[in-house]
Amino acid sequence: MKTLGFSARPSTCTRSEFRQPNTEYYFVASELLLFFICVISPQDNRIKTAKYNVFTFLPINLFEQFQRFANAYFLVLLILQLIPEISSLSWFTTIVPLVLVLAITAVKDATDDYVRIYSCPVDLYNEKWMNVRVGDIIKLENNQFVAADLLLLSSSEPYGLCYIETAELDGETNLKVRQALTVTSDLGDDVAKLADFNGKEVICEPPNNKLDKFTGILYWKDNKYPLDNEKMLLRGCVLRNTEWCFGLVIFAGLQTKLMQNCGRTTFKRTSIDKLMNTLVLWIFGFLICMGIILAIGNTIWEQKVGSNFWEYLQWKELTINAVFSGFLTFWSYVIILNTVVPISLYVSVEVLRLGHSYFINWDRRMYYSRKDTPAEARTTTLNEELGQVEFIFSDKTGTLTQNIMVFNKCSINGKTYGTLEHFLLYIHTYRQVDFSFNPLMDRKFRFHDSSLVEAIKLEEPLVQEFFRLLALCHTVMPEERNEGELVYQAQSPDEGALVTAARNFGFVFRSRTPETITLYEMGQAVTYQLLAILDFNNVRKRMSVIVRNPKGQLKLYSKGADTILFDRLDPSNEELMFTTSEHLNEFAGEGLRTLALAYKDLDEDVFDEWMKKLLFASTTLENREEKLGALYEEIEQGMLLLGATAIEDKLQEGVPETIACLTLANIKIWVLTGDKLETAMNIGYSCNMLRDDMNEVFIISGHTMLEVQQELRVRFNHQRTQFGKMALNVRFVCCYLKAHALEADLEQILVDVACLCKTVICCRVTPLQKALVVEVIKRHKRAVTLAIGDGANDVSMIKSAHIGVGISGQEGMQAVLASDYSFAQFRYLQRLLLVHGRWSYYRMCNFLCYFFYKNFAFTLVHFWYGFLCGFSAQTVYDQWFITLFNIVYTSLPVLAMGLFDQDVNEQYSLRYPNLYRPGQINQLFNKRKFFTCTLQGVCISFILFFIPYGAFMTAVRDDGAHISDQQAFAVTIATSLVIVSSVQIGLDTNYWTAVNHFFIWGSLAVYFAILFAMHSDGIFTIFPNQFPFIGTARNSLNQKIVWLVILLTTVVCIMPMVAVRFIKADLYPTQTDKATRRQGPQEQNLRRVRRTSSRRSAYAFAHQQGYGELITSGKNMKVPTSSTSTYPLSSPARGPTGTRSVNDTTRDQTETNSTGFRRESDQNQEVTVEDLEAR
Repeated sequence: MKTLGFSARPSTCTRSEFRQPNTEYYFVASELLLFFICVISPQDNRIKTAKYNVFTFLPINLFEQFQRFANAYFLVLLILQLIPEISSLSWFTTIVPLVLVLAITAVKDATDDYVRIYSCPVDLYNEKWMNVRVGDIIKLENNQFVAADLLLLSSSEPYGLCYIETAELDGETNLKVRQALTVTSDLGDDVAKLADFNGKEVICEPPNNKLDKFTGILYWKDNKYPLDNEKMLLRGCVLRNTEWCFGLVIFAGLQTKLMQNCGRTTFKRTSIDKLMNTLVLWIFGFLICMGIILAIGNTIWEQKVGSNFWEYLQWKELTINAVFSGFLTFWSYVIILNTVVPISLYVSVEVLRLGHSYFINWDRRMYYSRKDTPAEARTTTLNEELGQVEFIFSDKTGTLTQNIMVFNKCSINGKTYGTLEHFLLYIHTYRQVDFSFNPLMDRKFRFHDSSLVEAIKLEEPLVQEFFRLLALCHTVMPEERNEGELVYQAQSPDEGALVTAARNFGFVFRSRTPETITLYEMGQAVTYQLLAILDFNNVRKRMSVIVRNPKGQLKLYSKGADTILFDRLDPSNEELMFTTSEHLNEFAGEGLRTLALAYKDLDEDVFDEWMKKLLFASTTLENREEKLGALYEEIEQGMLLLGATAIEDKLQEGVPETIACLTLANIKIWVLTGDKLETAMNIGYSCNMLRDDMNEVFIISGHTMLEVQQELRVRFNHQRTQFGKMALNVRFVCCYLKAHALEADLEQILVDVACLCKTVICCRVTPLQKALVVEVIKRHKRAVTLAIGDGANDVSMIKSAHIGVGISGQEGMQAVLASDYSFAQFRYLQRLLLVHGRWSYYRMCNFLCYFFYKNFAFTLVHFWYGFLCGFSAQTVYDQWFITLFNIVYTSLPVLAMGLFDQDVNEQYSLRYPNLYRPGQINQLFNKRKFFTCTLQGVCISFILFFIPYGAFMTAVRDDGAHISDQQAFAVTIATSLVIVSSVQIGLDTNYWTAVNHFFIWGSLAVYFAILFAMHSDGIFTIFPNQFPFIGTARNSLNQKIVWLVILLTTVVCIMPMVAVRFIKADLYPTQTDKATRRQGPQEQNLRRVRRTSSRRSAYAFAHQQGYGELITSGKNMKVPTSSTSTYPLSSPARGPTGTRSVNDTTRDQTETNSTGFRRESDQNQEVTVEDLEAR
């Protein structure tokens, strides 16, 4: 994107009086320069996607980290440890883990944010984009994104016309027309005139999110000119088929309508994170209870026993009080038992998430080689949430479809021709047609039935008339840059596909003027006089043209939805209509978009009379549209059926299979699109989201809030009455969503009805409404949501969902930049959820269960010891073991389990989608599971303490000396704890790797190495105050009785859990158990999903009404500069009776080098053998 080389922004800003500063924006130009009169300061064009900068990183990151209650808890604990009277542990036991946690998390967050910034495409954050401000005049060139919301001033096209693609705003790929004011279109590309533009004032609405509405007034040369949306180019649009245009920046940056629809970037947290915050509060409450119990015990003990020793201890007078001693003991035990909330848990969680993110990045099966695009985890905090998704909200255009239309089949006079490309691997009787006989063919076009070409060559009249209709009845504009090199610029890809098909079969649409259409029919130039275009609209669902052929015959050619055209056929066509209807059912069953074709010979006198009525109706002021529609209806009666076309709206590879697999995983898929109803439903059938076995397809289409409410209530009551409690199994479909359905009063009934449906398709929704739909489900269902899209119009939806996925498609990179995960194809979503998501959730849950179990077992030994040490807040373990237990001795084995463990392999994960179900119902880690794990830890701590305690009561060493000194007792319990923890994690591990073995055995080896080192003579010599217990380890562990106690403790701790697991797996097998035993559900054949619906596709065009008038007016066609005549604005207009020569037509076409429609060459891509093999 390059802005114009000069700036129309002044260095100083003058101020003028404005009357309503709260509701209007004022722009003022004085002499040569434009000014923005600041209701607020002029908005620049910068858009921030990062969360931090150099100055805000530390405070914001610390604020986010201390939102975790555990971090805040340990900060308070650190402060308490600095008070000598209550702390029996050194401060470093807390500050070292806390600083380590905060540092690692901060580095990870900074890395994520850095990647988010510097992965942005250069063109989106080019300096010239950032420097665009309100009041600038900028220049755009063909195929460039619009940088800001612009008022169109002039363009390279006649009459200031401009063509834009709005796919990133509303999902529609058909081109839209914008037209500059006549007074500004004369400025052209003259930089001097543009610099002299001295429009005094632009008054417009304040920034808002309404994409289809704009109101404003331009004051220029003492005149007022109204401004509306038809004169605006919105940010996110793409300039198409227009060499250049100039625009005045009205809104920039965050004030643009696109960004007003995008919403704010929020800090996303997983449901497990939220649950862990709750559990930490519960654990803290449990810690307080234990502290109170031990404090009460200390108070009682001091009164009955401890008071006898006060005079020997020389305590201060203040402390000689049993109650005060209990108070101090409470805080001492809060510090000692703090490890029940392990701070290392958060470090480990961050490491696991980082590892899971790299696994996604490294997955070769999610790498798209054609575009060299790997999958990318753009955040490292949401991986386990991928295993809990219940709702997927998907865009249509560019996400499910490629937006490529291919002419694959047709029915002509009761006979079908052609076959689908993806069946060619199984059907060898059809070969690719050789079009070498046609020098003007499109080399990218493919067709696989040579019998149709033979019919053309045999000059079968109806076959030729079929393709003649396709070549004449359309609004396509041709461009011939070099001789024979035709490029079709189609307003919709459907029309481009049909005209391209006619071109390859010998009926080449070569050129057009407002009054003629020139074809090359089997190499012969034939010019038809265009008399009228009966334009398309959403009610008519058809388009017709009236032409006069060189023989002077009048013909009406029409194409449209079969349900519309069949009602207007001559009765003599009844038999052919039934045959064609069967073919249409067959085409629809294969997911193709269908059109019926018909024609009619017109009588000269009848046409003349009808034309007079038409000209009169087109000039009337009242009910013009109704009168024109009635006249169109009159002449379109009694037509003769030619046949039908079948176009494949090419889906992305694997879309039906992916949707089928995700549906089996109990994931509900909603399609949210800005496209129209018919197109969305066609895609629904193509994707197998809509099928014949669905009981009913119903549409919510009320135009007022009361109508929508009534429709929703009637539908909901109907379902409940008819099906009762089985309503959840009914396959209803809601296909149309009005904005009124998102009103607060209707949210609950909308959710109730929609959740009874198997499929929901929301049409004509704005970007903001997409986000509102997601928010409604989040609010009322409390389910994990995922939004996936590829355009800027999907950004708000992606930000609103728990998980946002961006597809690197043809609609730019804004969706990817706002997403949490990105890849190139929709089909990779299946692997992201069912493999990576499921594994991440499974690993995280097992990790958390083990961690809480381990730490309760480790910490509560102090609790039991308190009853035997006079509640003196004495620790069982030495301080170094307390510090190193979670950081060194048991950290790596649990990380290995959390990174590499699998209950089933990836093939089973994809083969049995219902294995995904536990994550959706939080089965693997919830409050009940937490209580089970903590109860197990409490029991293990009881065994760890009392078995050695009972054994050492009467045990003696080999030399007869007493063995039970406090340090020997501590070493025995600590060694038992480390061994039990290692054995337990070995039992919890389902998938062993070399890393697991190395970490488990290595951790045991490191424990013994550090244990003997800390009790060695050498380290005592260096640090006598920190390591005073010389030889404790070797004196204890060289006794057989100690090892027997360790063995007995380990067996008693482990064997009950082993027995419970075996019994549970045998009596209550899980889905995973069944899958591993190959007793699970039958494998679903997802390799080929073929649509079997008999519903015919609706009218396939993505037309915009008014293109017929635009063509016949000549406004979209360049005229010779010497010509001063203009074409009339009314449509249709009858031209001269004679035909124009081929040379004239060719000359007109040569002059028409930019016509403003979508280039069909961009849409038809060659399908290779590799493509077919990939399918």
